[in-house]
Amino acid sequence: MDATFRQGFEKLVGLGMSFDCWLYHTQLDEVADLARTFPNANIILDHVGGPMGSGAYSGKRSEVFKVWKAGIEGIAATPNVSCKLGGLGMKMFGFGFDARNTPPTSAELAAVWAPYIETCIEAFGPDRCMFESNFPVDQVSCSYPVLWNAFKRIAAQYSETEKTALFSGTAQRVYAL
Repeated sequence: MDATFRQGFEKLVGLGMSFDCWLYHTQLDEVADLARTFPNANIILDHVGGPMGSGAYSGKRSEVFKVWKAGIEGIAATPNVSCKLGGLGMKMFGFGFDARNTPPTSAELAAVWAPYIETCIEAFGPDRCMFESNFPVDQVSCSYPVLWNAFKRIAAQYSETEKTALFSGTAQRVYAL
């Protein structure tokens, strides 16, 4: 919301560059405002919009989910924002996989993460969502193969065209690869 930041952001947009934003769920409205103010900006929302689950948000998962979901739906209404699906292995999300004696299976991750990922896909559509690994940070919760197998499990319900978008097509388009 800072005027100086927005002046710099305007220059970024003028250069045709994309903007990845990593934030907490309490800031989603600010990014939606930024996207509305700069409709030509290519904004990428990282880590499913940061639904916190630790610190002051510990033990408040359903309350946070409700606020987060409303924020996701609001920001998805701005067509110049895409969403990265991942980063949920970080400690700050509070799923606790990092504290276990045994690592989770891909089925366990898929069961816990699906509500977040599916909410994003429903709000943005597969053409504006892309899976991300967030490694090595997510390594505190799971291995790289387990992470991607969890994503495959979550994506199993989607068509081949939608899976292509989620696993590669959206990223190619959004980042002009």
